[in-house]
Amino acid sequence: MAFDIDMIKKVYSQMAERVDTAREVVGKPLTLSEKILYNHLWDGKATKAFTRGKDYVDFAPDRIACQDATAQMALLQFMQAGKSQVAVPTTVHCDHLIQAKQGAELDLKRANDVSSEVFDFLASVSNKYGIGFWKPGAGIIHQVVLENYAFPGGMMIGTDSHTVNAGGLGMVAIGVGGADAVDVMAGMAWELKFPKLIGVKLTGKLNGWTSAKDVILKVAGILTVKGGTGAIVEYFGEGATNLSCTGKGTICNMGAEIGATTSTFGYDDSMERYLRATDRNDVADEANKVREYLTGDAEVYENPEKYFDQVIEIDLDTLRPHLNGPFTPDLATPVGELGAKAKENGWPLKVDWGLIGSCTNSSYEDLTRAASIAKQAVDKNIKSKSDFGINPGSEQIRFTAERDGILKVFEDLDATIFTNACGPCIGQWERSDRKGDEKNTIVHSFNRNFSKRADGNPNTHAFVGSPEMVAAIAISGRLDFDPMNDTLLNENGEEVKLDEPKGLELPPLGFDVKENGYVEPVKDGSKVEIVVSPTSERLQLLTPFEPIGNEIKGAKLLIKAFGKCTTDHISMAGPWLRYRGHLDNISNNMLIGAVNAFGKKTNFVKNQLTGEYAGVPDVAREYKAAGIKTIVVGDHNYGEGSSREHAAMEPRHLGVAAVIVKSFARIHETNLKKQGMLGLTFANEADYDLIQEDDTINFLDLNEFAPDKQLTIELVHADGSKDTIKVNHTYNQAQIDWYNEGSALNLIKKENAS
Repeated sequence: MAFDIDMIKKVYSQMAERVDTAREVVGKPLTLSEKILYNHLWDGKATKAFTRGKDYVDFAPDRIACQDATAQMALLQFMQAGKSQVAVPTTVHCDHLIQAKQGAELDLKRANDVSSEVFDFLASVSNKYGIGFWKPGAGIIHQVVLENYAFPGGMMIGTDSHTVNAGGLGMVAIGVGGADAVDVMAGMAWELKFPKLIGVKLTGKLNGWTSAKDVILKVAGILTVKGGTGAIVEYFGEGATNLSCTGKGTICNMGAEIGATTSTFGYDDSMERYLRATDRNDVADEANKVREYLTGDAEVYENPEKYFDQVIEIDLDTLRPHLNGPFTPDLATPVGELGAKAKENGWPLKVDWGLIGSCTNSSYEDLTRAASIAKQAVDKNIKSKSDFGINPGSEQIRFTAERDGILKVFEDLDATIFTNACGPCIGQWERSDRKGDEKNTIVHSFNRNFSKRADGNPNTHAFVGSPEMVAAIAISGRLDFDPMNDTLLNENGEEVKLDEPKGLELPPLGFDVKENGYVEPVKDGSKVEIVVSPTSERLQLLTPFEPIGNEIKGAKLLIKAFGKCTTDHISMAGPWLRYRGHLDNISNNMLIGAVNAFGKKTNFVKNQLTGEYAGVPDVAREYKAAGIKTIVVGDHNYGEGSSREHAAMEPRHLGVAAVIVKSFARIHETNLKKQGMLGLTFANEADYDLIQEDDTINFLDLNEFAPDKQLTIELVHADGSKDTIKVNHTYNQAQIDWYNEGSALNLIKKENAS
């Protein structure tokens, strides 16, 4: 039986009336995305048609999910909101703080020892406020959500950018910062700019070596890392219904890599099969009652150009397997063409590691397809040329895969089975075979491959592919290996060819698990105590931010970031994850990965007070101590990647008043607003070039800060010359109120106290 079945029934019971009303108000057939959005309006039934990409709309999400790295700050904020219990079903999943090193048993034991303070804090806060808690080792948040909580037609938010994975079960599931989650936990509306809509029509059927992963790798190559910004991607067509539910999840998961608000698929037979296989017959039965409302209207899919802002068509019959990378997930190359490109660019052809798992590709189907390749290597006496690491998606997946002999296949190939956790995908990997900055290549089935992402080495060239392709290439040890056409030399000196992968959509014997790792909260948490030591290095109670104010004069340039500046550059993960609950300590990693446009070095900026160069956090602290506000300048798609609000909270904590860029990634821009900062874009992108290293910055009309009104900034250069530039913003009045109060949380506390 499903969690929260009464909530799910309520969503379905109102859906027909609300969607029918919305269709009348809008005056045309509706996409699935629109049906879900209009069914979750905070004010109930629709009374007006919203303009895509323009209107801010209040929504009422059905549930929230948080992972342990982001949950710390989210719950620290919620503790200040003055509420006794969360207003909507909420879960916390411990999957980020487990380092992959020796194997599941030893790694999990070490994590429980090293991070016990954090796990105990999360467990006690969850128990106090009515939050479901998933223990370390229970699984990766998004796989656990897909198996237990996602439901067709639902709307959820999560404090992780890959919350979008739940689109594989027909949800509108959106990654947010912790402050957004706090709003909903506190019983308030959640605001989102009504998304644009991108339709992806899939025809045909996957075959051979091509997998669902290749669909999104292809889409990423088409749309790039910012092509989906501000949009929901809705997949439809015969090809969509031919995909498995977990395959759909994989596609939606990596929608985060194109900047999409989320991605989704209409409810179909594969979703029903998955619901029933994961012991949710009750959800499937309810969904079937409103089946026509859980997919787009027929007219929409027959004439998609009339109803979507952009339409892409992909023929699965002819789609080729891809490997994307290195250093960016949208650099798409069909397998077979990678060798020439690698030689041209100097990418190492020798592959040292193949990593399978992560929230993107760790389902039963994924493991069986990869295992079918691994078994061939064992049976055909082929010795793997690369090391293997496997991260099952959940304890249910791991237990079932072990029962069915799938894990033994990998172990026969000398693979290391890591904990059911994120591991190398988020930099939680103690890699024994590499040190320093040695140039090397790895292949993995993860979603991101930014510089330093997996192992902290800026010269690790990471390529993203399907689990079965990762297995084949890792076995060959060559980046230019094409399993569809090339042969391998086995231990007997024979040339052998790998057969096409075979997989199972669902386990023939059903899923099974002895202990899934879930802890139900007590009904009355009023007596639960939460203790945070004032001397803790891991946890720190929050102090409310003071308003920045409507006069910013004499501010100094902190850093002008050059090129790609993701949330990994702004607030690195890996070893820094240990400080996610301690704002002051983790602020010591602020922008240390960003490349300074002046000198092209990382973590090396000029201190205008002394004329000397030092690390970004050190210089920021000196300006803050002197009472001087600072400004950060950036390039396109600033804040791409993870939802981590630390990338906004750290600059706020260290005295940054404004971030001015050519363009923002959606979640990061919202996070800046939530923390009471200015997130601004150049009205003229060329003005980025006017910013000089010794600039002093004055805001000339911030006292007139208002929706749809440009702001004017004066740049005072070291030689006394000046430039005046215009900057744009997307703040509405509610968001300006956040700024004026110092943060969105300050406003929540004020409203709760009144």
